[in-house]
Amino acid sequence: MNRSLFSQWSAALMCLTLPAMALAHGISDADRQRMLDGGYLQYVGLGASHMLTGYDHLLFLFGVVFFLTSFKDVVKFVTVFTVGHSITLVFATLMHITWNYYLIDAIIALSVMYKAFDNNGGFQKHFQMASPNLLWMVFGFGLLHGFGLSTRLQQLPLGDDLAGELGRILSFNVGVELGQIAALAVMVGLLALWRHRPSFKRFAYMANLALFYAGAYLLFVQLHGYQHDAHPNDFRFPAAEHRHAHEDMAVEDTRDTSRDGL
Repeated sequence: MNRSLFSQWSAALMCLTLPAMALAHGISDADRQRMLDGGYLQYVGLGASHMLTGYDHLLFLFGVVFFLTSFKDVVKFVTVFTVGHSITLVFATLMHITWNYYLIDAIIALSVMYKAFDNNGGFQKHFQMASPNLLWMVFGFGLLHGFGLSTRLQQLPLGDDLAGELGRILSFNVGVELGQIAALAVMVGLLALWRHRPSFKRFAYMANLALFYAGAYLLFVQLHGYQHDAHPNDFRFPAAEHRHAHEDMAVEDTRDTSRDGL
């Protein structure tokens, strides 16, 4: 494959992720107005929907529970993760601590890769060492995931008074937990059914390898987004044209899909 064709395929792959990236990072004007007009339940709903559409959070949780066989272990690790992301979600938002959300999500993508690597015995195979303490790692990654959630929440109107702001933050966090419980119920149930089938042992390694590559894909997507965000003039043609090229390719792909469906 020559360099030109490779560049075209790379651009096409990235453009397909732009709608997902917009949903993950952008808060629409309609959402902002809905938050202003609504009450705490609006924040609960938004928190739940954000978790249920947060592919990076869900992939990490999938990796965490993949080999957990008892309900007690699932509760223990999920609780540690919940405590971690609740701490940074609440305090980072209250103290208005933020960072570039593409870089945060890039590091969150690394957490997905880490868990998949650990699940496949990577530390033992490649470093001849035991895996780091999983409970502490899940807690640490929980802090990171909470910081990512906080960057989204800080794009919303949270009010000027401390009590109202705290109430909205906690409501959003409650929604996140409800969405997390719903997603985990499906994950754990499906894994429990699959675990009793012979195919689980045959394909567990491949499933986690796929999880690793999914994390790697998300990592490059977020780094690509950061490149757009932080260094728009570094591309080989102006940033506006670069953006329009992505949009045109996305439109063309939609047309092709529509024609295929006829």
